[in-house]
Amino acid sequence: MVDSERITIRLPSEKLQALQNLVDTGKYPTISDAIRAAIDSFIETHFTPEYIERVTVELPKGKLIELEALVKDGDSVSIDDAIRNAVREYVRMRLEQAVNDMK
Repeated sequence: MVDSERITIRLPSEKLQALQNLVDTGKYPTISDAIRAAIDSFIETHFTPEYIERVTVELPKGKLIELEALVKDGDSVSIDDAIRNAVREYVRMRLEQAVNDMK
């Protein structure tokens, strides 16, 4: 499980209501998840090295539910993190396979 810290923030009521609307419409399971996703996006936007390119992935609803379960179980900090881990593992496996094929 990933270590985490608790923080407290103050938000204007209209921003809190916007976050609650995201939860109510099913886009995020909790307000905390919505805030974590926003922070992940902010950090990626402002701190991602220039040599990394963003890729958009469209998934069937069932796969999204599986990814949400990984996050809920603490195996990933966000859905984006779960996807990055899966892609990283896939690339590692394919590179290893290519090296073995060259032998």
